[in-house]
Amino acid sequence: MSRTYCIPGVFFLFSAWFLLFIVSISLPSFQAMDITRVHSSGQVSSNNNEAFTQLRLGIWGYCVDLSAGRTCFNTGHGYSLTVTNSQNAEVTIGPSWTRGLATLPVACCVAFIALLLSFSQHITITLVASLVSFLAALITLVAFAINIALFAYVKHELGTLNISETTITGPGFWLTFVALILLLLAGCTVCFGRRRDRMAGATNNAYQLNGPKGGFLSRFRRN
Repeated sequence: MSRTYCIPGVFFLFSAWFLLFIVSISLPSFQAMDITRVHSSGQVSSNNNEAFTQLRLGIWGYCVDLSAGRTCFNTGHGYSLTVTNSQNAEVTIGPSWTRGLATLPVACCVAFIALLLSFSQHITITLVASLVSFLAALITLVAFAINIALFAYVKHELGTLNISETTITGPGFWLTFVALILLLLAGCTVCFGRRRDRMAGATNNAYQLNGPKGGFLSRFRRN
């Protein structure tokens, strides 16, 4: 593949893979990498525990900020969470809304495969790298749609509790979006690089076939 396109393509793929990797670590191991975050005035509690002032939802669990500090729960993917207000009205965030977050680690693995393939100089393998990049982008798009659905559902459900709260998107939400853009750029860059190589190869072959030809006596001339 053309070196002009090779370096940006590898850079885009590496950046996308790295972002997806740190997002995939998520809560509770990486507490700053949540998907959805809720700020409250301490009028609500989770799973009948003490009232919290902040709730963070991640891939492998969630964290709540209590009066004694932050507490994280390593529940695994597909967890359920019940939020209750001071009037004992409650809403439940079921596993159907959190199970799909595990799509992000899948996208991370596919992006890593595309990154490894992008180092090859073989034209066929670079084509495969481009296709795998687009596949990773498709999976990341699905994961981002799941992130949006979770954020919208949490915001809507907590709004029915009539409490003072603010639901926002977490860093993991936006890093997923950035990784999606980078994967699309990587796929296009690798694909255009392969096309440029084919055009360059066709031009060289045409020059060799149609280059200047000498007569019979030119075979005996000294170079």
